[in-house]
Amino acid sequence: MPNSPSDRPRRITVRRRGPLLVEGPVEVELEDGTTVSSDRFRVALCTCRRSRRYPWCDTSHRERR
Repeated sequence: MPNSPSDRPRRITVRRRGPLLVEGPVEVELEDGTTVSSDRFRVALCTCRRSRRYPWCDTSHRERR
């Protein structure tokens, strides 16, 4: 995603014991170098690594508190 001076900053919302909420569209580079993308207006990124759809949150963090 190229940045230009007219682009506004992306907003990231941090939730305690929850995912990072990121205004989309987004591209996420994973540890192995692969890139996944979403064109949704907001995405939830998993921070607990329990998601079966990692890096996208599937609310698996709710099962183990």
